[in-house]
Amino acid sequence: MGQIAAHRYVRSARRSPIVPMWGAALTLLTLILAGAALSVSAEGQDPAREQLAVLDEAPVTKYRAYRRMYAQNEKFDKEAWLEAWTELDGDTFRYEIVSERGSEYVLNKVLKAVLAREQELIDNGEAGRAELTPANYQFDEPARQGTGVRYILIKPKRKDILLVDGRMVLTQDGTDLLRVEGRLAKNPSFWTNTVNIIREFARLDGVRVPLTTESIARLKFAGRARMTVHYEYESINGRQVSMSARRTMASAAVGR
Repeated sequence: MGQIAAHRYVRSARRSPIVPMWGAALTLLTLILAGAALSVSAEGQDPAREQLAVLDEAPVTKYRAYRRMYAQNEKFDKEAWLEAWTELDGDTFRYEIVSERGSEYVLNKVLKAVLAREQELIDNGEAGRAELTPANYQFDEPARQGTGVRYILIKPKRKDILLVDGRMVLTQDGTDLLRVEGRLAKNPSFWTNTVNIIREFARLDGVRVPLTTESIARLKFAGRARMTVHYEYESINGRQVSMSARRTMASAAVGR
């Protein structure tokens, strides 16, 4: 496919009430894209440390993925779709837009702005503020049990639009992360009542990566807004994904 060129979009100084919400949703994606490992310190007295240690693994530092993005505002009946090749290589994030359609406003002020903001955060080295680590979160103990899964509540240690107040959903034996869900620890603006996030994971060729991210916001005067992002990986940490990993992604796509 060749080298992906870095894209940067100039954003208008005048922002509508919808734009801050989408910017906040983007920052949550950074949690996975720039720091996918759940790094748990061996020091300290975090009561959930033993349970979380099973998720301590090498981070995703490099990937190439095809991303499908969709955004919608119900009240104003606006929606748009965007598809792009995305690459992370250490501290560098690049993207190339392949196709786009729908509302020009949503495309330019939401979906393209999300990619540009993600690039900016990674370039500025801010991804660590969003990682699932004891520096950012207090982890609940004991783990709460559900049907076939295990829950661990996560409480942000500060009010930050990069953090989620919610829970991790693990496999029943606690050996893998399935999902992170909750609401932003801090609303991104006066115009936003709540922003809920759901992030689904899968293990591809032994590496945990996000497959989908969904954000749903309640906006003052603008109603409900939604954004979904789906990922199809071509390579992870410099290795081409296997056929079995491709089948896993295909199965997840069918189940959506």
